[in-house]
Amino acid sequence: MSLGIIIKKEIKELLTPGTILPIVVLSIVFGSMGNMIGGIEEELGEKPLIGLINRDTGRYAGFISTFFDEEATIVYNGTDSAKGLSQVEDTGGVALLIIPSNFSGNILENIPGVVEVHWVMEGAGIMDSISSGVVDTLIADMNYQLSRLLIEEHVHINSSLMLNPVSKNQTTVFKGKELPGVSPGAISSMLSSQSIMVPIVIMMIIIMAGGTVISSMGLEKENKTLETLLTLPVKRAWIVAGKIAGSAIVGLIMAVIYMIGFGYYMQSLSFSELDMQKYGLTLGWGDYLLVGLSLFVTILAGLSLCMILGIFAKNYKSAQALTFPITGLAIIPMFLTMFKDFETLPLIGQMVLFMIPFSHPMMAMRALMFDDYVLVVGGIVYVTVFTIIAIAIAVHIFKTDRILTGRMKKNRGLKKGFPWIKKYGR
Repeated sequence: MSLGIIIKKEIKELLTPGTILPIVVLSIVFGSMGNMIGGIEEELGEKPLIGLINRDTGRYAGFISTFFDEEATIVYNGTDSAKGLSQVEDTGGVALLIIPSNFSGNILENIPGVVEVHWVMEGAGIMDSISSGVVDTLIADMNYQLSRLLIEEHVHINSSLMLNPVSKNQTTVFKGKELPGVSPGAISSMLSSQSIMVPIVIMMIIIMAGGTVISSMGLEKENKTLETLLTLPVKRAWIVAGKIAGSAIVGLIMAVIYMIGFGYYMQSLSFSELDMQKYGLTLGWGDYLLVGLSLFVTILAGLSLCMILGIFAKNYKSAQALTFPITGLAIIPMFLTMFKDFETLPLIGQMVLFMIPFSHPMMAMRALMFDDYVLVVGGIVYVTVFTIIAIAIAVHIFKTDRILTGRMKKNRGLKKGFPWIKKYGR
């Protein structure tokens, strides 16, 4: 009998909303990731939308037209490259392929046949680069099929060209910038390696500094030191400001130490040969100031939310579970920005991402590379207003008894108005 009581007591203490909510949040995140991966499989099975300009009239012109008619959906099939590129952009296509007039002739003269690829890149996320990967695979398959055809026809060319008769000359158009000689995969890889640092910084600061704020609140309640602090002749607003400022400094120090080691680790894994300065994909001092300002107000927003959550911690044990909602809010934008760009998300996804304060510094560096100052400045303004409101709520709660009880104050007037409640209980 006593064993059952102990088990029931432990279950009641451990199975609380604070422990269930993080599991629910993580389940939603992993479920969303599963849907995204399922969407990747579906997109891989679909024919890509491309434009095709076949100027070749030689021996293999028909082979090329037939191949792409069967393997892709042609949204433009003409001779005007500007009109073709515009048509591909308007229909959400991937690329415009141009086969020059000397394609077949070059191959027969032991010169690789060149395919000009004009990529239309909408985003730099994992899912945004799937369609370009599919077209790359198609071009590789065309190269293989043409090689087989050359072998079957016993064409007299050198062996290396017979095995690899096609070469690519590619240009990528991304967010109004034309990047010659660069593939979407190279751009996506470069941007990912450049912008991964900020999400890691946000994660570390929120987890370490935010967890410290919530845990310290629970520990102070458990050790009864919070009551002593509240009796000191100090304004409650200064207590809140002091806790947030102290935690922010400690969090920044720990994050800087962590990021120094992580930065060396990322440099050792960086194999990108893309010269960002050549294409104007660099940040000036003003851009770095905007990124730093976005990061600063986001840290304050996160710590303010942690302060509010810490108020509802009854003890140190319960405070540990309250860190998970904040961690979940940092994980969600990190994965969203990893899979999709802000511009390529559906409207509801953009609204959710914009409302989460932690997402803005994660998007800032990539946005500033392409001169998207509206998104960055708008995000800083939104997070600043969010932080002011969160601090005001924390200060207001500190001025009430809820800071000590960790719950809403009971309405004692209710029993007075309804005597039957007083008699029979609620």
